[in-house]
Amino acid sequence: MRLDIYRRAENDGKYSYLAVPEEQVIPNEATNTDWEIEAKAFEIADEADQLPDYSIERLNEQIGEKGYAVTSVH
Repeated sequence: MRLDIYRRAENDGKYSYLAVPEEQVIPNEATNTDWEIEAKAFEIADEADQLPDYSIERLNEQIGEKGYAVTSVH
């Protein structure tokens, strides 16, 4: 699977990340903040369910539900 990864600045110099299947636009409910591109066509195994470098968990479940996956708040 290939993903486009976006980031936005948070407090204390940290970032939140958003993963969207390659070439798909960010869904409307996620465009209310300023996301900037972090990586294009980031390739991961189809069965991978997390992106530890971006603190994204339940990748496939989130994409299935919302069309994108976002950094965990935990």
